[in-house]
Amino acid sequence: MPDETKLPESKIPDPRVMAAIVASALFMQNLDGTVVATALPAMARSLGEPPVTMGVAITTYLVALTVFIPLSGWVADRFGAKQVFMAAIATFTVASAFCGRRTTWPRWWRRAPCRASAAP
Repeated sequence: MPDETKLPESKIPDPRVMAAIVASALFMQNLDGTVVATALPAMARSLGEPPVTMGVAITTYLVALTVFIPLSGWVADRFGAKQVFMAAIATFTVASAFCGRRTTWPRWWRRAPCRASAAP
């Protein structure tokens, strides 16, 4: 009985390409967290808020990220990892752009969980 789960030779992805894609997603997520943490005092001044208040945004981002990681696994199983990964990258990029355009604290704070929900 042939193994039906085995992909044809032409459909097997190169493991180096897969590793590069995963590594770049992890790099993007770590870079985002590092940039936000480093830029927090400047962001607080720009938004007219104390830096302690801005720390809430990092906490909100991390809590949302923690909630959405298991959910993203379920979504990837249901709809396909490639499609979910590409949608997550696009959504994360768009949400990050919207966060960057916010000029008031409440608007910026509400956008942080959106970025975390789409983090690759």
